[in-house]
Amino acid sequence: MEVMDALTPVISTPSTPAVEVTEEDGPTVEESYEVTTTRRKTVRTSYKIQETSASTKTTTMTTAAKLYGKDLSEYDDVDVDDLLSQLSPEEINILAKEVDPDDSFMPPSQRCSYECDKDPTGPLNRKKLIDHINKQALETPDIPELKPYVPGTVRGKKWIPPPQDNQKEKEADEQIAIDLGDEYEQALSAASQEEIIDLAAILGFHSMMNQDQYHASLLNSGQPVGLGWDGITKASQPKVFPMEPPNNTDVDATIKQVHDDDHMLADLNWNNIKNISDEKFIQLFEALEINTHLEALSLTNVGLTDKTALRLADAIEKNSTLRVLNVETNFISPSVIVRLIKALLKTKSIEEFRCSNQRSQVLGNKIEMEITQLVEQNPMLLRLGLHLEFNDARHRVAAHLQRNIDRICRVEYWEHATMVAIGSGYYTYTILPADFLKKRKQNLALAERNDTAVPGRGSDILVR
Repeated sequence: MEVMDALTPVISTPSTPAVEVTEEDGPTVEESYEVTTTRRKTVRTSYKIQETSASTKTTTMTTAAKLYGKDLSEYDDVDVDDLLSQLSPEEINILAKEVDPDDSFMPPSQRCSYECDKDPTGPLNRKKLIDHINKQALETPDIPELKPYVPGTVRGKKWIPPPQDNQKEKEADEQIAIDLGDEYEQALSAASQEEIIDLAAILGFHSMMNQDQYHASLLNSGQPVGLGWDGITKASQPKVFPMEPPNNTDVDATIKQVHDDDHMLADLNWNNIKNISDEKFIQLFEALEINTHLEALSLTNVGLTDKTALRLADAIEKNSTLRVLNVETNFISPSVIVRLIKALLKTKSIEEFRCSNQRSQVLGNKIEMEITQLVEQNPMLLRLGLHLEFNDARHRVAAHLQRNIDRICRVEYWEHATMVAIGSGYYTYTILPADFLKKRKQNLALAERNDTAVPGRGSDILVR
């Protein structure tokens, strides 16, 4: 669309030659003419039409942005440094107050427009500051009141509480009234307070009593004196338990006993012993490899690390008499825990293994699946003390441990029945009790292969 924006007349007076007219009988007349030219200026304006719906159209007109009467494109070639060099210091300060630079590399004191012209008064003195604030508050006159205070007079309206409407409460009580019958109403009206409390405990109204009243009702030990519906409920005093005595086990002496294979040492407990060096642990685990009498080893909260735990895994693979191993509350990583559980498969003698509360509380799905696969390959493990987060791993491990327990109970039942049959001469062959106990592991392995078989008369499940 073309619009006639302005018409600018330009008048030019060129030098025109004079025209002479000669007449025969008249005088000569000289004339001059003015020629006027018009310049037409056309401005093109664009309009943008945006359709918002089928029936509505919005028309927006875009105009070029201007700064101080000029288009922004005209300032692209302007040298800012040259302009700043022409400003005086006062003009630069005025410009700095109007501009807020968004530069994170500048200190905050230079980014803000506030400037303090006062000289610093030195470090902060809290006492002087508080004294100055108190002095200024005392010296400042009070704001005069619009209505002066007169003792004994009440200014403003006195608040009067609204009247309470008890009619609604009465109607609500009448609505929830329950007809229990004459027999129950007579029994409840004649019941004592302790009997009402016992009845509330039986019905499970826990919010109507405290823990002491509830447990006293269940145990039928009598209600505490001074506590009732109107009594003050107090917190139960915690029971004071004596501190556990420190572990006075001699580390060096027990290491020597394990190394000498002392038959009197069947249970070794180093729990909560502090500052045990790695050399002591290595000496213990080296002696554990050749020991044949130690059955339980507990190393809870002794600062066991990955280095010493790997040495323990090597010792487990060579020891065939250890049945219980506890390494809870130490600094063992998840990968080393997997190494320890894998070491249990070597001799398959350990029945209980505990290793929870280590450095890493969350093992992860990969580690838990590896532990699950290793546990499912172990037919002798009965108890595993380890927190598994994923339900699949936890259920599979629990199911396998239960199968191991059932198998052990079944094998022990077979052994007991066989011993009774030997004493009564039921079998035609003879089994010595000593040899029978030595072949126990072979019987368990055979029962593992024949998990669903039930031995009958004359069965050869037990090794002769």
